[in-house]
Amino acid sequence: MKRRGSFLRGKNGELSVLFLPGFLFFLVMSYIPMVGIVIAFKDYNLRKGIFGSEWVGFDNLKFFFASDTAWRVTRNTILYSFSYIVLTLIVSLALAILLNELTRRWIKIHQTIMFLPYFLSWVLVSYISNAFLDHQNGFLNALLKGVGMQPVEWYFGAQYWPIILNLVHLWKAVGFNVLLYYAGIMGIDQSYYEAARIDGANKLQMALKITIPLLAPLVTILLILSIGGMFRGDFGLHYFIPNNTGLIYSTTDIIDTYVFRALRTIGDISMSAAVGFFQSVVGLVLVLAANMAVRKLNEENSLW
Repeated sequence: MKRRGSFLRGKNGELSVLFLPGFLFFLVMSYIPMVGIVIAFKDYNLRKGIFGSEWVGFDNLKFFFASDTAWRVTRNTILYSFSYIVLTLIVSLALAILLNELTRRWIKIHQTIMFLPYFLSWVLVSYISNAFLDHQNGFLNALLKGVGMQPVEWYFGAQYWPIILNLVHLWKAVGFNVLLYYAGIMGIDQSYYEAARIDGANKLQMALKITIPLLAPLVTILLILSIGGMFRGDFGLHYFIPNNTGLIYSTTDIIDTYVFRALRTIGDISMSAAVGFFQSVVGLVLVLAANMAVRKLNEENSLW
């Protein structure tokens, strides 16, 4: 066959062509903009530009660490991220195992139902959640009134929101994670299950002794990647679902929402960039630490 251009030369030429669009996307959208990281260490002035602005070192981080809310938003960010990871892992893995027991027709129906919320924007999800939580006409308060109970002012009670945010995040994220784990289950050799049936194992025993152990490498990789994002919270979830209500900041505010409000109020781009850079560095450290811990336990399950 006649060779068609330099990209198709060599053993993996066709694969190089397939790789090129993704490489260009990340180069343009992720790596070239990294030049702007220097804003985090400068007193950015729009007239002087990125490279003409004065260097201030780590002074931009002082605004964040010196504030009385720094500890609160950092605590919320870490605790919420941890609860999202654990809850999503447990529920997604359980649903993937249960999904594997259904017939193909019901699998398609359940996959569509669970996967649909993943494509919804947080703005749209906020309208859905408001339909449930609205004090006057919300579905939950109508239900409480129907059984003779007093309605609850959800947007004025900070104690309710750790549960609400976890449930909303689970509802939106579980479908995608179920799909990943179900794909992993489909790749397991069926001879393991056949041998287990011959030995008299039930469904629960096969799940605990075969499915979960063989999914351990996939679970580990997803956990490592999730841990890397623990310090960078889900802005859309924590800003739109609570409707940016000040009375519940104590349990809904995270680093991203706090910095956004500060940027909108003060207009300090350098401070926002510094906090974003700090989150990225901590995320990198967490990924490296998590991968190192996994390598200590089982080298085969680590990323590198």
